[in-house]
Amino acid sequence: MNNTGVRARDVDVVVIGAGQAGLSSAFHLRRGGFEPERDFVVLDHAPRPGGAWQFRWPSLTYGKVHGMHSLPGMELTDADPARPSSEVIAEYFDSYERTFDLRVRRPVEVKAVREGEGGRLLVETDDGTWSARALINATGTWDRPFWPRYPGQETFRGRQLHTAQYPGPEAFAGQRVVVVGGGASGTQHLMEIAPYAAGTTWVTRRPPVFREGPFTEEFGRAAVALVEERVRQGLPPKSVVSVTGLPLNDAIRQALADGVLDRQPMFDRIAPDGVEWNDGRHVDADVILWATGFRASIDHLAPLRLREPGGGIRVEGTRAVADPRIHLVGYGPSASTIGANRAGRAAVRDIRRLLAGVPTAA
Repeated sequence: MNNTGVRARDVDVVVIGAGQAGLSSAFHLRRGGFEPERDFVVLDHAPRPGGAWQFRWPSLTYGKVHGMHSLPGMELTDADPARPSSEVIAEYFDSYERTFDLRVRRPVEVKAVREGEGGRLLVETDDGTWSARALINATGTWDRPFWPRYPGQETFRGRQLHTAQYPGPEAFAGQRVVVVGGGASGTQHLMEIAPYAAGTTWVTRRPPVFREGPFTEEFGRAAVALVEERVRQGLPPKSVVSVTGLPLNDAIRQALADGVLDRQPMFDRIAPDGVEWNDGRHVDADVILWATGFRASIDHLAPLRLREPGGGIRVEGTRAVADPRIHLVGYGPSASTIGANRAGRAAVRDIRRLLAGVPTAA
């Protein structure tokens, strides 16, 4: 029973989220003999297939997507690089769900995950409650855009928006735009907006690091290991891109040469008509675009008290150290398309051992 007196539906595993991480996990559950709706259920709050990709801006075409790896068991082939990634990947995910009969339930909003009876977990949603022996949390970050706070922010008379709300470059025609953030999104936004805007200013907290040379497998492994160490210590995960730096491709080189990527240090305050530094400098602005990243969407796990004093959840592989029933896929080191694939397989392997009563390795 849940706290409303309504009987919960019993399954072995609940998967929360149907992006790359959730679908990969569901695939490996299916392949491992778990039956959808009987043994496991996939809950997704989005209105349709596509994970967070369905919400990406139209100018992010498939050809601009870095390192999109196919889901396990079905390649993404012959995609038109000129089409919006939101369309290409949403169609691919939709086809994937149907091909493997994953029966994703949507839209379902997970409200909270609590301790149930008999060692089970209660997953409370706006569509009833599930009782599970294990949980795969694959909720990503898109729903938690990070908005930094600066003095005077509430006085700004222009428009403030986050990458999550980015409408495409045409919306900034004739405007003076301040772009905040030194990651891939910030640089992409700047390069797109510059031909339309009356002027652009790029500010970042730290000088951006541009990476020469190819992104080798060895380099990628080293970057993932650094992110992995943070989550092992119970610290909030950083993105892999924050460790690897920005690839110095032809478009970036041109934008540097043209002065579009002319990085300024972070401003100290926001004025009604722009941004200001303590040295007296002022830049007029009509728009502040916060390309400041996202945080993990894990508030629904709060009743389980998994967070460490450092602010994150300690994770070994994909397993929450504080509760071996909980697996976080697409969190920290597995927050990439290839990482999510591998993590989904690893999580299911661990869950099979848990359900079989095999002790978890330390």
